[in-house]
Amino acid sequence: MLGVNARPVVAKVVNPLAARLARIGVTPDMVTITGTLGAVAAAAALIATGHLFWGAFAVTVFVLLDMLDGALARLRGGGSVFGAVLDSTGDRAADAAIFGALIWWYSGDGDNRMLVLLALLCLVLGVLTSYIKARAEGMGLACDVGVVERTERLILVLVGTGFTGLGIPYAVHVALWVLLAGSAVTVAQRAVAVKRAAAGARIAS
Repeated sequence: MLGVNARPVVAKVVNPLAARLARIGVTPDMVTITGTLGAVAAAAALIATGHLFWGAFAVTVFVLLDMLDGALARLRGGGSVFGAVLDSTGDRAADAAIFGALIWWYSGDGDNRMLVLLALLCLVLGVLTSYIKARAEGMGLACDVGVVERTERLILVLVGTGFTGLGIPYAVHVALWVLLAGSAVTVAQRAVAVKRAAAGARIAS
């Protein structure tokens, strides 16, 4: 996936910053909470009110903090169980805020019911994508497949939203249609992967 392939490059930028934050006593949980609250606030205050470019820009800045909490955790010798749960919860809250803000704008002054439907479907499929993996891993099954994971989902929706804010026609339409198709494929891929893994587990037992 894109997130995995880009990790070495991103680490060169993130790790030095994480080291500086660690030296002044910043914890991974503090970064997670800041990133989540910032993303939710930016989505509600900017995207939901039609300031699409600046909303996408601000949300992107706060979402990038998600890379810092993991780097900080590694510098401190590994993350905690609570930190992992907090990070996952924050991710879901930020995702919901982004799509919820698009739904709010396009169901009101944005006046585009098709985009409301697309954003809603993308939100639901994003939740299913994450839930299937979490549930599978909770049962001891691997589920690391999917053409659209969170990194790709955020890139598509934020780039589409930002370009629309710059006046590029149909940017968010294209982004949401692509995201809808990719998310549907990902949900199917993960369902199949879990089914195969579960069958293998029964045979092994």
